[in-house]
Amino acid sequence: MDRHGSPGLGPRNDASRVQKPEAAGDKAAKLAALKARVSAAIGTTKAKGGLNVGLHPALEDLGQWKPGGSKSNDAKSGSYGSRSRNDNVRGPLKQKALDLSGPSQEEIKNNPYYDASIGNAITKPRQSRTLVFNQKGKYIQQANALRRQAALEALKKKIAAGTRKVGIDEDKDVEKNFIVEAPPDIEWWDEGLVDGKNYDNIENPQVLKIDTEDTIVTRYIQHPVPIEPPQDKNAPPPKPMYLTATEQKKLRRQRRMADLKEEQAKIRLGLVPAPPPKVKKGNLMRVLGEEAVKDPTAVEARVNREIAERHTKHEQANEDRKLSKDQKHEKLATNQEKDAAKGLHMLVFKINSLANGQHRYKININADQLALTGIVIMHPKQNLVIVEGGEWSTKHYKKLMLNRIDWAENLPSREKDAHNDALKQWLKAETEDGELKDLAENQCKLIFEGEIKSRAFRKWGSKVCETDPEAREVLSKSKLENFWNLAKSTV
Repeated sequence: MDRHGSPGLGPRNDASRVQKPEAAGDKAAKLAALKARVSAAIGTTKAKGGLNVGLHPALEDLGQWKPGGSKSNDAKSGSYGSRSRNDNVRGPLKQKALDLSGPSQEEIKNNPYYDASIGNAITKPRQSRTLVFNQKGKYIQQANALRRQAALEALKKKIAAGTRKVGIDEDKDVEKNFIVEAPPDIEWWDEGLVDGKNYDNIENPQVLKIDTEDTIVTRYIQHPVPIEPPQDKNAPPPKPMYLTATEQKKLRRQRRMADLKEEQAKIRLGLVPAPPPKVKKGNLMRVLGEEAVKDPTAVEARVNREIAERHTKHEQANEDRKLSKDQKHEKLATNQEKDAAKGLHMLVFKINSLANGQHRYKININADQLALTGIVIMHPKQNLVIVEGGEWSTKHYKKLMLNRIDWAENLPSREKDAHNDALKQWLKAETEDGELKDLAENQCKLIFEGEIKSRAFRKWGSKVCETDPEAREVLSKSKLENFWNLAKSTV
């Protein structure tokens, strides 16, 4: 490549040659030679047309050179190498700004290789992004926020573990205990008729076991064994027909007349002695006659004595027919067993508070007298009473719980309960300050009533439970823990 052929590099290369002269000489001769060489270079550039290249600042005073040439000369004399070197040369002359706008939209669309799917990406001008500096302490604050979030999650897990221990979380979603199981893939009564474990190919006759050899469908008819309806044994006996007062008197008169005729027949036959005449003060003169006239005082005393004897005999007969205390209990127990044999009934009551000791006593003593079995769950938030027995017993107990007991009444505790340290504070009638608790909002609600197949409890009892899991555990032994959830969902 000719160094002198490039006017942009001519002065720079000449200056290097001036710094390293081939022979020694005086300074004036070197300066004259340098000026002559620069003039020759400038003259050559003008002859060729020039590239509008300015001189080095150190050589500006060497000549009266002025940039010249036209756009046509620049286009003709420029080459790729010279243009690139010209762009890197800095001078005092103002150069034309480089056009970076690119082709226009029409030129791009007229291009045969233009792809419309990426047209927006091509035509969208590039935007320079500015520097964004982070504020001081930004990541420290984010780290502190993450630490607080982690501490909060740990606290929530700790609280959840504690609430599960005492059963508080079960108050929020009681409905989860009533989840209905999903139906099976195939019902048990169709397992012998379908070849498979589901109904996916039920439309295909080849998977059906109806006309096959091992089918359970045959021409024989299986008659079920007849059994008596279970409700028939619990049906009450038919009641007798009621009689009016006139009919009752007539029936009594006929019965007494028949008895009298039988007694008279025995007297005629001599089987029994004739009874003495029944003397009263009203028929004294008519029965005794002359004897009463002779000694009225003695006859009156005799009549009074006979009247007293008859009264004493009547009272003694009543006493003989009266049942003893043991016989009364035996008869009551027998009737209660007969009542329970007709069918068992269950009642479930929800009571807000059992702080009044008389309420607890009435609940227990009446259940014992009516031969009821069940349990009383005493809890700080709610109390559950479950009773089971015959229809007659449960009917009277229902009246006791809903009508007879005043649940809003509160009385001072007995000395035995007041000095009992084992008794819970929420089961006492007084508060910690010694004042009576206000039971104005206390009430009893019947949350379940119905018939049952068999007894769930063997006897009557009570249980103090501090937490919900403890109450459910007590009821789970009898498979009645669902009543606790029902009571909690009842307002």
